[in-house]
Amino acid sequence: MSRYQALAERFGTPLYVYDLDELDAARQALFDTLPEEFTLFYALKANPHPGLVRALREGEGRHCRPEISSTGELEAAVAAGFRGKDCLYTGPGKTPGELDEAIGLGVRLFSTDSVSDVRHVAEAARTNGVTANCLLRVNSASASATSSIRMTGTPSQFGFDSETLAEVLPTLRGIDGISIAGMHFFPLSNAKDEASLIGEFQHTIELAARLQRELDLPLRFLDIGGGFTVPYAVPGERGAYPELRGALEAALDTHFPRWRTEGPEIACESGRYLVGASGTLITRVSNVKVSRGRKFVILDAGINTFGGMSGLGRLLPVAVGVEPGETVESASLVGPLCTPGDILGREIDLPVLAPGDLVTIPNAGAYGPTASLLMFLGRPAPTEVIVRGEEVLSVSRIEHHRAYRPLDDSVPASTAGAVR
Repeated sequence: MSRYQALAERFGTPLYVYDLDELDAARQALFDTLPEEFTLFYALKANPHPGLVRALREGEGRHCRPEISSTGELEAAVAAGFRGKDCLYTGPGKTPGELDEAIGLGVRLFSTDSVSDVRHVAEAARTNGVTANCLLRVNSASASATSSIRMTGTPSQFGFDSETLAEVLPTLRGIDGISIAGMHFFPLSNAKDEASLIGEFQHTIELAARLQRELDLPLRFLDIGGGFTVPYAVPGERGAYPELRGALEAALDTHFPRWRTEGPEIACESGRYLVGASGTLITRVSNVKVSRGRKFVILDAGINTFGGMSGLGRLLPVAVGVEPGETVESASLVGPLCTPGDILGREIDLPVLAPGDLVTIPNAGAYGPTASLLMFLGRPAPTEVIVRGEEVLSVSRIEHHRAYRPLDDSVPASTAGAVR
């Protein structure tokens, strides 16, 4: 019996298995790819499981800091042992309540996307009697890379348009409660090749230096973003970037000659690269049927368990590994939900499967349960297991329930659910 079979028998399916040895290897590979002076943020949106976040804080070698965009992710970071001051808080729609909670828990570094966003951070900082550091996220008017998921160069809710910074800086400088600490860029995601990634980073560094020079913009901290790739739900290896470190050092030496000794502090960020290959989704075949000549393999895992982000139109289909010499057929891999949209792979190559068989989906450590339609149709969330080698370190499941609130102060919370 294989390890995955044994775990499925022990904990049931659908089941996520996260391997910390693979996570450690990914972290080390990425740090080896970057100059040793770099800070590396882990974007919790990829997977906020506290066990994975904790592993990125602990262990041998260099450690990651958390990049968060909600108080829920902040809670996960704190549960993993981080402090608020370790976090970079991002996102274009921070509410007063979220900001008050974050600052109260010690968060001091915020990526901001507009003048009003800076004002909101400043108001919360003044209320708490502190000064918050703001990075100005920049939406460059141009871009270098032509592949991958574009995150700049177009109208967007993210970032200050680079061509308008000169106009808004006097206003930003006059806001009490904040200090402009530097800039944040995130021009692309999931770069398809190293040349695209290098080109975008070079463009970002050059633009940051020009904006600092032309606008006399403070630059104690520069986050140049990410874009590191790993396959999503298909067999394959993490991206390799053998030329990146030298290219980054050369670009920084050109545009910030004293960056190693006098700053700015340089950061990158990554989500899927760090955790994607660590995860495997194990699901069991519930049924197999043929409809008008097409075969459907129905699993106990659907878009409520995995692939909910398929609505973005760029993450499917999954692929299942096939052993050499194994018979292959074309079939659609679907979930158990009562919707025709519950499709994990349409007309893909699969081994011949029967009810009760296990299917393993590799590279499923990023954008899994928390990026899925967990609440749809009320099915239980998948079990998540963290392992290191053969040792099971934790077993957990996300639980969701409805919490009733009183209609007014006269209605006790315990009876509010009965009020009509």
